[in-house]
Order: sequence, then C-alpha cells, then structure tokens
Amino acid sequence: MNIILASTSKIRGKILSAAGIRFSVLDSELDEAVAKSSLVKLSPRKMSLQLAKLKAEKVSSQHPEAITIGADQVLGFKNRSFDKPVSRADAESQLSMLRNATHTLHSAVSCAIAGAEVWNHCSEARLTMRDFTAGFLTSYLDNSPADYLFSVGAYKLEETGIQLFEKIEGDYFAILGLPLLPLLAFLRERKIIAS
Repeated sequence: MNIILASTSKIRGKILSAAGIRFSVLDSELDEAVAKSSLVKLSPRKMSLQLAKLKAEKVSSQHPEAITIGADQVLGFKNRSFDKPVSRADAESQLSMLRNATHTLHSAVSCAIAGAEVWNHCSEARLTMRDFTAGFLTSYLDNSPADYLFSVGAYKLEETGIQLFEKIEGDYFAILGLPLLPLLAFLRERKIIAS
C-alpha cells in the first residue's frame, strides 16, 4: 500500500525518510485558521487530534487506495492554545509569555484510508523555557531569519531554538511534530511496512 504524507513540513518528511519509509507528499491544503475557529472550545490535545484527522481524511478521499498520514501540533499554555506566530512581533510576544515557564506540546498523527480515519495517536511533551534575557531574545530572532514563523511557539528545537530551554520531558519526535514510534508500530501492525 502506498503511503502519503499529508504535510509539506520538511521536518516531518525528514523524520519519515530517516526511518526508511517510502512515501509521497501531498499538501492537505486545509485552511487551518478556519478549522481552528470551529474547534476553539476543544482542549489543545483534542484540537491537535481533530486537525490531524481533517488533514489525513481530506487527502485520503482523493487517494483512496493509499494510506494517508496527517499530523498536527498544538501548543497549550495556561488554558490557551498557541498558533504559529504571524510576525516577528508576534513571535517575540509568544516567547516572552513562555519564558521561565513550562508549556505542553500536543502532537497528533492520524492515518486514513478511503477518506476515513483508521487510527490516531497523540503524544505530549513538556518543555520548560529558561529565563533568558531580552538581549538573548533579540539575538535569537535576528539570527533565525523568519524560521520562527513556521513553528508553533516560535522555535525549532532541532536548531537554535534548543538554546531557549532548560528542561524537556517527553518524546523527542512528538516535539518535532510527528509521534514516530506509535506511527511505525501501527504501520507494522497493518503490515504496511515490514515487521
């Protein structure tokens, strides 16, 4: 069975490729702003699961012969969800709020066949940012040319964003946006990849 990743995220593609998975990439073209506006009352965990499902099912309905993987990540902090920042000022505001505090990343993955979800999973990770200075924050944003606009929380842990943190608990792959081990276990169970 062919595997489709319903995401243009470079890091998700890199994770799957590094694991030896052969797949094609199709953008779900889901309008996340519209989708999130209808899910605003859900917890960050449930929101991430629902968004991953919507992405997987949308692409799967167009390619019913394949298994489609959708993924999403929502940052939860003090009873609110964070989106990707839309500007440098927004990134600075998000990072200032998260500084010297712990937030949770909810990373969901959904698999769909013939337009219907057949499996899902959500992993959480708790990340504590250090009490960095205003000067460090300015330097971080100056030296990350717009990269922070593509990641919830305005950081990429696999890059210079690691310098924002003092403590990390949870699945590393979930932090990167794709709970890989549960996904591989499901694909083996379905005999889509070798067991």
